[in-house]
Amino acid sequence: MPEIVTIETPALGDRTYLIHDGTQAMVVDPQRDIERVLTVAQERHVQITHVLETHIHNDYVTGGFALASEVRAEYVVAAAEEVGFQRLAVRDQDQITSGSLTMTVMHTPGHTPGHLSFVLGADGHDPVAVFTGGSMLYGAVGRTDLIGPEHTEQLTRAQYRSVRRLAEVLPDEAAVYPTHGFGSFCSATPTSGTSSTIGHERRINVALQREEHAFVTELIAGLNAYPRYYAHMDPANRRGPQAPGLVQPSRADPAELRRRIEAGEWVVDLRERRAFAQAHVTGTISVELGDPFSTYLGWTIPWGAPLTLIGDHPEQVTQAQVQLTRIGIDHIASAVTGPTETLALGHVSGYRVTDFGGLAAEWGRPDLVVLDVRRPDEWQAGHLPRAVHIPFWEVERRAGEVPAGEVWVHCASGFRAAIGASLLDRAGRTVVHVDDNWDLATRAGLPLAS
Repeated sequence: MPEIVTIETPALGDRTYLIHDGTQAMVVDPQRDIERVLTVAQERHVQITHVLETHIHNDYVTGGFALASEVRAEYVVAAAEEVGFQRLAVRDQDQITSGSLTMTVMHTPGHTPGHLSFVLGADGHDPVAVFTGGSMLYGAVGRTDLIGPEHTEQLTRAQYRSVRRLAEVLPDEAAVYPTHGFGSFCSATPTSGTSSTIGHERRINVALQREEHAFVTELIAGLNAYPRYYAHMDPANRRGPQAPGLVQPSRADPAELRRRIEAGEWVVDLRERRAFAQAHVTGTISVELGDPFSTYLGWTIPWGAPLTLIGDHPEQVTQAQVQLTRIGIDHIASAVTGPTETLALGHVSGYRVTDFGGLAAEWGRPDLVVLDVRRPDEWQAGHLPRAVHIPFWEVERRAGEVPAGEVWVHCASGFRAAIGASLLDRAGRTVVHVDDNWDLATRAGLPLAS
């Protein structure tokens, strides 16, 4: 039986797969930092012969073209897609063979019009697995609104039929391997679990538990905001992106750092958000380095704006660079590491950090302004009655709409609130960062708007 190796990218909620028979290998939906895939292939002493894309991705810059070029493999992309590179163009029911492995192509439109799934067989046996990309996810499906609102209903109906087709033609025991659904905003509804089979999906998948009209109505009604940088991924992937060159950014001295800040450039501090609040270079923005880093920075920063990174150490900057290349931010204008006081030329700022209990204790203050920076769907599901709502990615542009007073900024966990609080701090406002989980708000005694 073939081995299927899963390569996780938790920062984007995606998975890449390497499938091999001990000698030959295929790769499905590789991320742009292809070294991880090459390492897996080298460790198993297998040759990658084919690199397969389930679809033209909207949430990251693919590593498919670069990987196929690096190892001289066939690059498999749907024939229906218009791309600017040579590829092995495949259609529904085509077969791809590598050693004892056979992939049968299934056209499964919905997440995108040209979306494909790949059904794995080996040595003439029944299908053992299916790689579903953004079609059938674990209990869910991929979102259908990324191409444009005028296509959403048509794609949602196509998604429904595609998932049902997979369930109808594949055996219960076939394992399901989606690309999205592990925190990715490409998932239309919440996913469940970390593994599944066709038989299990027949019992739980949203597209297999509803009739078509109800499915379409519910799915479209539940679609929420997705990162703004997605708009730039499809064009980049159609061009055939090369592997990123991780060039060490030029080092900014304190004077250059101050010049960039005063010019309105984004100077992003990667440190832990509470350390930032305690002391930071005045005018910098807090985006803590962690799994959500690239998603939320890419969502917030004006696309193409000069970006400088501040870290505790050079390795932190390098880690941030790797994450950013996955979403097509390849150029870092400058970077700097070291103690805040050394970098600041005397310009050091800070602000308070508290929790929802701290907010409850001062709830009656007349000069207190509560700013909720969560997504619109989160706001609509429940919010504090006196709060102002500005999604975190709009705070910079709409800072002038925040009422006068001391601004207490919250989200659902504290991560996005740190971005919002630092943007307002940069704009000269007095802020308090509520670094707490939203489900603790009512336990702290805070009311919810009815």
